Amino acid sequence: MNLFIAVKIALFSLRLHKLRSALTMLGIIIGVAAVIVMVAIGSGARAQVARQIANMGANLLTILPGTTTSGGQRLGAGSVPTLTSRDARAIIEEIPAVRYVAPYYGESAQVVHGNQNWSTMVYGTFPEVQWIRNYDLTAGRFFNHQEVATVAKVCLLGQTVAENLFGDLDPVGQTIRIKRMPFTVIGVLAPKGHTLHGGDQDDVILIPLSTAQKRLFGSPLPGVIKFIMVQATSEETLKEAEVEVDRLLTQRHHLRPGQDKDFSVRNLTELMRTRQETTRTMSWLLRIIALVSLVVGGIGIMNIMLVSVTERTREIGIRMAVGARGRDIMGQFLIESTVLSLLGGLIGMVFGLTTAYLLGYFTRWPVLVTTPALVLSFLVAVGVGVFFGFYPARKAAQLNPIDALRHG
Repeated sequence: MNLFIAVKIALFSLRLHKLRSALTMLGIIIGVAAVIVMVAIGSGARAQVARQIANMGANLLTILPGTTTSGGQRLGAGSVPTLTSRDARAIIEEIPAVRYVAPYYGESAQVVHGNQNWSTMVYGTFPEVQWIRNYDLTAGRFFNHQEVATVAKVCLLGQTVAENLFGDLDPVGQTIRIKRMPFTVIGVLAPKGHTLHGGDQDDVILIPLSTAQKRLFGSPLPGVIKFIMVQATSEETLKEAEVEVDRLLTQRHHLRPGQDKDFSVRNLTELMRTRQETTRTMSWLLRIIALVSLVVGGIGIMNIMLVSVTERTREIGIRMAVGARGRDIMGQFLIESTVLSLLGGLIGMVFGLTTAYLLGYFTRWPVLVTTPALVLSFLVAVGVGVFFGFYPARKAAQLNPIDALRHG
C-alpha cells in the first residue's frame, strides 16, 4: 500500500473519532511534556552546580573557628575567634601541598556613594583570593600586597553593589564611604551569580585584610580573622593538604590529644562533588518518572487501537476480500498508531517547552532545554506508538476474512 494513501486513511480515521483520538494522544502529550520539563529541571540543576563548582574554585578547603568551652558550657562553632592571619601565613609557608591561602575578616556594613546607599558584606582578605575563588574583573585591577602592608583604603565592588551604587556609570576611580570611611574603588568583580542556597555572590566588597582589621572594623585580638580559604596544589594533594592543615593548626593552638579542636577543616571540593552526584541522581529519577508517563500513554494507545480493531472488524474483512494482504492491514494500523504518537509528540513538545520556560520564569528555578532532549523525547514518543501499536496491528492482520465479514 502506498505510504501517502495509508497516512491519508489514518488521518481520516482519526478525524472520524476526534474525541477518542484526542484522549488517546493525551497520554503521549503528557508523557512527552513531562520528559521535556523533567529533563530541563534536572539539566538546569546540574548546570547550576557545575557553575557553582567553577565559581567556587578548584581543590578548596575552608578553615572555620571551632567550638570552645567556657564555664563548663560548650559554645557553638565560630562563637569565639580562634584563627589569626598568622595561622594563614604559617599554612602557606609550612605546607608544600598548599598553593594559595586567603584569610577573611569582615561583616555587613552600610555603603554610600552620593545620594545612593547599600548594605552589603565587606571582607578584608589577601590578593590571592582572586585565584582561589576564580575572580575575573570587568574593570580595574585587584589590590596587591603592598596595599595590604600599607593598610590602603582601596576596594573592589561586586556586580550587585556596583549596579546599586553607580548604575551604568564606571565606578573605577570613584570614592565610596564604608561606615563613613572613604575608600577608592580600584576594580569591579565579574558576575558570579547566586549560590544553590539563593545567596548573591555579587553582593560583596573586597578590601585589604589589614584595612579591615586595623581601620574599618577593628579586631578584639591582634590579627583575628573569621575564616581561611586554602587551595591545594592539585586534586591529588588535596587530601594531604587537609591532613597537614589539621596537624599544623593543632600544633599551633597547643591542643592536647583528645581535646576538642577550636577549628574545623572542611573539604569544599568534596562537598560540591557530593552535591553534584546528588543532583545527577535526582535528574535520572525525574527522567524515569517522565518515561513512566510515556509508557502509560503508550498503553492508552494500545487499548484504543484494540477497541478500534474490534469496531472495524467488518471493514478489515472487506479490505481482505478485495485483495488486501495481512501486511497491508498490519501496516495500516501501525501507521495509525504512529500518526497518533507523532501528533501527540509534537503537541507535547510545544506544551513541554512552554511549561519549562514558564516554570523557570515564575519560580526562578534553573531550567535548561537542550536540542538532544527534545529530539530524544520525540523519538521515544514515536517508538512508544510503534511498540504499543504492534500488538493491535498484528491482531488485525491475523483476522480470518470470512469471520471478519460475518462480524456485526
